[in-house]
Amino acid sequence: MGFDLNQQVLEGRDDSLRGALAGAGLPVDDLTDAGRSFYRFSRDSRTIGFGGLELHGEVALLRSIVVLPDQQGLGFGRAITLGLLDQAHRKGATAAYVLTETAAPFFQSLGFLPIARDEAPTAILTTRQAASLCPASAALMVRSLPA
Repeated sequence: MGFDLNQQVLEGRDDSLRGALAGAGLPVDDLTDAGRSFYRFSRDSRTIGFGGLELHGEVALLRSIVVLPDQQGLGFGRAITLGLLDQAHRKGATAAYVLTETAAPFFQSLGFLPIARDEAPTAILTTRQAASLCPASAALMVRSLPA
């Protein structure tokens, strides 16, 4: 199911972004650090969810992907993730990475494959997400762009 979602650039200090991420148990400690891009995704002027990415040369880290509780189960997570992948590709990334504790099957359905941490580029491993914010038990996954 495809959706046309509006994508609006946000500052990491945006209260609605912070609230949605905190409510979903996702990290908020590094939202204002340099090198992060965040987006609000909406449909018919109604906020659906949020997502972000970090670009590190030809690789991107997708992060902070959340669908608001009353919009879950409708396919919006897929649309948000595909929107972020498109952004990453248009900005020059040839591969996208994601860290997840609970959504590995979801990301696999979008073409992401599990990868051992020692196989990931240093640029990904040294992000705050990979180095300290996400637990070592989080799965690291990768997908080539475009795909």
